[in-house]
Amino acid sequence: MPAGASGPELARAVLDAARARRESAARTRRPGVTGAADGGGRRLRGYSGPGPDPRDPQPLGAVLERLMKARGWQQPAAEATVFGAWEKVVGPEIAQHSRPVKLEDGELTVEARSTAWATQLRLLAGSLLKRIAGEVGHNVVRKLHIHGPAAPSWSRGPRRVRGRGPRDTYG
Repeated sequence: MPAGASGPELARAVLDAARARRESAARTRRPGVTGAADGGGRRLRGYSGPGPDPRDPQPLGAVLERLMKARGWQQPAAEATVFGAWEKVVGPEIAQHSRPVKLEDGELTVEARSTAWATQLRLLAGSLLKRIAGEVGHNVVRKLHIHGPAAPSWSRGPRRVRGRGPRDTYG
């Protein structure tokens, strides 16, 4: 910049310096290629035309699907579906009388509301595995552990009595 420049001369000097910086930066980024046709990192502007464009709005489900695939979250999402959509996965009648407790290494533990339902679910284990695989994917749940409701524990508490404990109470 010339010393003592003012007004239009100062503006012209600043503009020339900015152009020189932009051209030198473009040469270091892509040597030998200049012009607008190369698409050198510039943002697209204007009307995109009738075809699909990367700037078009994307459905949220598609964006989440790509994110889950890129991060490797398909397996944890499928496991979460077993717990979050239990009624949808096994049906409303079975879901009313059972609930998933834990899922570790492909083994799902299910707690039934009664011992009769636990027996019924053990008989339906094969079809339940097929329904779960159809809903959330194969190899998410490989084995079912079904147990009945847990009885109250009499071994601890403020009113614990030494000895055999209640025997004929739950007959």
